[in-house]
Amino acid sequence: MLWYQATGTLDGTPSIGLGDTGLVTVGTQPLHSSPGLPAPSIDAADLDRVRSAVSAALTDFLAEQRRTLAAMDAALTPVVDEVCALADGGKRLRPLFAYWGWRGLAADAPGPAEDDDAVLRAVAALEFVHASALVHDDVMDGALTRRGRPATHVGFAGRHGADGLTGDGDTFGVGAAILVGDLALVWSDELLRRSGITVAALIRARSVWDTMRTEVTAGQYLDLLRAGGGLPGPQGALTVARYKSAGYTVQRPLQLGAAIAGAGPRAVDAYTAIGLPLGEAFQLRDDVLGVFGDPAVTGKSADDDLREGKQTLLIALAEEAADAAGRQLLAEGLGDPTAGPDQFEELRRLIESTGARARVEDRITERTALARSAIAAAPIAEDARAALDALAVAATSRSA
Repeated sequence: MLWYQATGTLDGTPSIGLGDTGLVTVGTQPLHSSPGLPAPSIDAADLDRVRSAVSAALTDFLAEQRRTLAAMDAALTPVVDEVCALADGGKRLRPLFAYWGWRGLAADAPGPAEDDDAVLRAVAALEFVHASALVHDDVMDGALTRRGRPATHVGFAGRHGADGLTGDGDTFGVGAAILVGDLALVWSDELLRRSGITVAALIRARSVWDTMRTEVTAGQYLDLLRAGGGLPGPQGALTVARYKSAGYTVQRPLQLGAAIAGAGPRAVDAYTAIGLPLGEAFQLRDDVLGVFGDPAVTGKSADDDLREGKQTLLIALAEEAADAAGRQLLAEGLGDPTAGPDQFEELRRLIESTGARARVEDRITERTALARSAIAAAPIAEDARAALDALAVAATSRSA
């Protein structure tokens, strides 16, 4: 059950909190510390090994799927190519959280130990869930780019024209993107099932897996509802963030690792205490980068979120604090596909001048510190504690 409580401040006044039961690029810069907590070393997360194993699992699986689809018809090759492009690169945060969630509890797990390589293949399946969410989200938002390349629906619309197909290219692009996202979700199930973890671990994992995928889909609908005027205000923005992104980024991957390890309720509760505030901080950082990030680093225009009219906490707080002229600017400029760079700069200045950006940054700091305190107190192995602490800071102070 989701509930709200006062949990500290954004600007000296009570803030909305979620309850349930300096700037870095991950792996390339020193990590900043939360107030009162030492700076962790990202080396503790064993990034290169885990990322390489995840990438290898995805590559092997997709090579097999390419052969399967090509045997049906060569015209299907662009579909698997698109999933390959979506699965390529990225920070691999979800598999990293799931893997270290397992490692933190594996030593005390009942029964035979799970094979490390099998667990890495299992958590790699999270990348397909993420790819599916990205494709469908871009369709619903009308986004133009993703990771420095055309969004899936845009790319297939271009292919429609280049191949001289009949009918409406945009409609073709949207339809193809929906199917690509669906296929990625289907393949997430298949990769998890074929990962090589024991049957008992797979059965335990399914409960978390099913909950996670339901929440992501429900969160997408809540996002649509908010864009249409439902779920107003900061509380609505946080509700959308919780279900659309925060849960499946940190909380559920940690719990997936716990389920694979066969952990008990105490460990699951500890991962909830870590995952909820950290997942929220991750999403809020994403929202800030969506408006103020460097496109050369993020791979996405800093105007896209404003052009798409994303109703994030940044916007909700700016709207609350703005005067009549500011609210009019938001009403007219936010979500206007014809707006130009000057209008978007005006919106950015408004978000800054109302204190909305500073308040969101304060909340990121508060939520990250809360998660790090929960990591410090969690009943997990020390190597996993160090890894999760480093990932917590990296995930919330990143520049992409």
